[in-house]
Amino acid sequence: MENFIVSARKYRPQNFNTVVGQSHITTTLKNAILNQHLAHAFLFCGPRGVGKTTCARILAKTINCTNITKEGEACNQCESCVSFEKGASLNIHELDAASNNSVDDIRTLVEQVRFAPQAGKYKVYIVDEVHMLSTSAFNAFLKTLEEPPPYAIFILATTEKHKILPTILSRCQIFDFKRIVPEDTVKHLEEIVEKEHIKAERNALQLIAQKSEGCMRDALSILDKIVSFSNGALTYENTLEHLNILDEGYFFKLLTHLTEQDLTSAMLLYDEINQKGFEGDTVLYGMAAFIRNILVCKDKASAHLLESIEGWRDQYLAAAEKISTPYLVSALNILNEAEIQFKMARNKRLHVELALIKLNFLQQAIELSMEDGQLVKKKLVDAHYPIRTKKIIPLSNIVVNAEAKLVIETAAPTANPVSTPVAPPKSATSPTAPNMPKVEPAATSHPASANVGGKKSLLAVLQQKYGNDYSIEEVKDAISLNMETLQQCWNDYAVQMEKELKHSVAGTFRIATLQIEDPTHFTITVPALTAQKFVEQERMRLMETIWERFQNRAIQFSILVDAGEKEDVPLHLKLNSKQKFDHIAKQYPLVQQLKERLNLEVNF
Repeated sequence: MENFIVSARKYRPQNFNTVVGQSHITTTLKNAILNQHLAHAFLFCGPRGVGKTTCARILAKTINCTNITKEGEACNQCESCVSFEKGASLNIHELDAASNNSVDDIRTLVEQVRFAPQAGKYKVYIVDEVHMLSTSAFNAFLKTLEEPPPYAIFILATTEKHKILPTILSRCQIFDFKRIVPEDTVKHLEEIVEKEHIKAERNALQLIAQKSEGCMRDALSILDKIVSFSNGALTYENTLEHLNILDEGYFFKLLTHLTEQDLTSAMLLYDEINQKGFEGDTVLYGMAAFIRNILVCKDKASAHLLESIEGWRDQYLAAAEKISTPYLVSALNILNEAEIQFKMARNKRLHVELALIKLNFLQQAIELSMEDGQLVKKKLVDAHYPIRTKKIIPLSNIVVNAEAKLVIETAAPTANPVSTPVAPPKSATSPTAPNMPKVEPAATSHPASANVGGKKSLLAVLQQKYGNDYSIEEVKDAISLNMETLQQCWNDYAVQMEKELKHSVAGTFRIATLQIEDPTHFTITVPALTAQKFVEQERMRLMETIWERFQNRAIQFSILVDAGEKEDVPLHLKLNSKQKFDHIAKQYPLVQQLKERLNLEVNF
């Protein structure tokens, strides 16, 4: 039986062309070898598993090769290359700084540098995890690193460049390795499964690449585990099961329930996820990543930032078109805050469920903050008391004179006033009054055009200044405030809100009670403070509708809240955590029913 070799070692790159995802590094190194512009010290830094040590070994092998190809690659046939492949090369020394980090270890290395190579051009020293060296060891290494012998080359590798002394950094040629993109990882995995004659679905390989987070070594290790788990047949389902990843289909279902305000279905779905063994923090983290993916799909320019397999791409784009940006941003804030506070929560499950409750009623909160389609900052109401406007004098109590005019005081009349006023000549270039409609010329006998006792009416003044193209429009008779017409106008406005997809506002209008106090004032009674805010945000549009219906702009209304909703202080400041839950259950009985159905315990 042959010894099994893990894929990370078996398929380790042997030349620069086989290095995955680091073309900017390999191209530079090959050109330096061909042009003989090699530095005496290199620093390879970057995330784990991206090829730092591999590139260091390839570089060490290539510069000692006696038959370098035109592309700057090692021939793999000469004596130096063969000895390197067998691990018997005397010109390449590897040092693990994690276990050899003392001053004595560095001094031993410095002593070895003094001896020239017996065969080959260079002696190469690869120091892995160099950031683990002590400060004194770094200082002992400085002089040799700055002025090494012409045959010595140092290659330092690290994952934490910030821990290395600046004096070391200044003596090295620094190469920054980047994370391997999922597309390159999937392509490399496809090549390996083809060589190993393994049946693998592309979605499964994409899932492995996503899980590895740009680390090729992790991707190959995951591949080996799943091959053993699935007996050589990689599918999307068994990959999900082995990696313990929550399927994105659950998040699509959960988002649908939350946007439809179906709290019961959302809570039951979370219970199903919990029964599968997924912890609450996994749900919060996964939901946040899911919302982030939808958010980046809102714009085609950022759609390439989507971190998901190809099979879900179309669903993400469809969800991005349906859900508003304010909802997504607010949901991210809620999930991020819940994830931060998850570790401190005593009742983990209830903590996640409260986050779901917030997301369920998030759309209502956004609608309360909307004015003319734009989000605005609203000042919190300090106390829950009825809002009442200034009392308006009823129109019936006002004596209306059909010939009443606004007059402008003029200078005192002279001793010999002219009996017939002379109108000023109308110039051809006389300006037209802005925003004033032109009508047929008024009759000369109209009372508004006459002067009385040295006073001129407003119409006379306008005619004198801009011409005689103005007249007075008679005011239509106002309709008395009555319950039948008022209720019909109220119902029509609720229907209009439903057409505009403002279902929360329409529902509030359906349950509100109207009462006429006097001919120009009526009262709106609502059951909760939230409903009061819904009506208040529609005040201006509603008043315009009522004024137009009754032909009376003196009509006003007040909003009253039932006595049980009045508070001396803001509710969120007065109640503790348990009281807040009871308050939510009182307003939304489904929450209480769900608690009893699932046999949940409220533990604060």
